[in-house]
Amino acid sequence: MKLFKEFKEFAVKGNMMDMAIGIIIGAAFNKVIDVLVKKVMLPPLSLLTDGVNFQNKKIILQEATKQTDGSILTEEVAIGYGALAEAFLDFMIIGLTVFIVVKFMNRLKKKAQDTNDVTVATPKDIELLSQLTELMEEQNALLKAKQ
Repeated sequence: MKLFKEFKEFAVKGNMMDMAIGIIIGAAFNKVIDVLVKKVMLPPLSLLTDGVNFQNKKIILQEATKQTDGSILTEEVAIGYGALAEAFLDFMIIGLTVFIVVKFMNRLKKKAQDTNDVTVATPKDIELLSQLTELMEEQNALLKAKQ
């Protein structure tokens, strides 16, 4: 029963919902990047390299052996460096995109926390802390003036 209560508190706090939203958006973002790499970026690269398809590029360590009737006796053993190049390109695009989004969000957050900037609404907690700081400075000035 205690475990259920703790889980309920965890879910109500929003942590679970934030994680779920992040995972769902991440999965959708992965699909977009996959299409961007495979359908937009790799075809021009393939053209520049005389039609080489990077997904099919591999280093064959052992050829597949076939029986006389055409059935495969042993599978091919190969290192698929083309798939690695594609995954690396995916990673670079995702990394760059996340970097740009985080940089943009940090800029907005910094701007929102600046109490002197009137173009952006300051969050209530930052505004209250700023007012508290001003009141404390006034109180300290009054106390120094009395001495």
